[in-house]
Amino acid sequence: MENNIKDREDKMIESFQSLPGKDELLTKVIEFFPYPIQIFNLDGTSVMVNKALQAEYGVNDPDLVVGKYNVFQDPDIIATGLVEELKRAFRGETVYFYDVRVPLEEIAQRYGLQELDVEAVYQDITVFPIFDDEKLVIYVAAILINRRVYRGKDGIEKAKEYIETHWKEKFNLGEAAKAACLSKAHFTKLFKRHTGVTPLEYYTKYKIGKVKEKLLDPNLSIAEAFAACNMDYNGHSARVFKEKTGVSPTAYRKMLV
Repeated sequence: MENNIKDREDKMIESFQSLPGKDELLTKVIEFFPYPIQIFNLDGTSVMVNKALQAEYGVNDPDLVVGKYNVFQDPDIIATGLVEELKRAFRGETVYFYDVRVPLEEIAQRYGLQELDVEAVYQDITVFPIFDDEKLVIYVAAILINRRVYRGKDGIEKAKEYIETHWKEKFNLGEAAKAACLSKAHFTKLFKRHTGVTPLEYYTKYKIGKVKEKLLDPNLSIAEAFAACNMDYNGHSARVFKEKTGVSPTAYRKMLV
């Protein structure tokens, strides 16, 4: 799989590197290239972003990036521990990074973006040098190709499925967020936006629904019905049940008789 991706990207790189000394043509090729591209000066400062990259991240003004963003000073890049490998491209090599998670929240904060069309993106990133006629590196380009894209609704549905599968276990916000491929903070905000409740509220409501099902069984005592759902029957659980149903477990059982 990665070999096929590499072959495809190598062909794209050749198309760029066949244009030394043709700056105007190279600029037009980059500008209208179908994949997001960012061009860097040798010190790591962005000197160009194409229309596809602007559209991908909702950056309407390229001046927010060009001349201001430096790839070597990006804390997310630094945190990956891949800076030294990245620098190889600035020394004339082509470097490949596969299945990289894009820090969407940080990008949105950096450029003051309100909403992004996607919630999680994993990309294959190829970073390669652009040479002049004397084969000296003059710029470095990064091509970003989406491998996996998670829309907000898709991620929330996966999280709901996780909660409904693990309802007998203690609620774990981190694992639910992981199922959605989101950070805990972003997941909590997005979950409530899509469902109207927090992840914990959804979990609690679902679990109480299971208790209600068990209370339908006349062969089970109220305590046994709760125990079947991995809950102790006590004052706290009785209050939670009443909060979610409007009646106590005892009153609910009597309604069924």
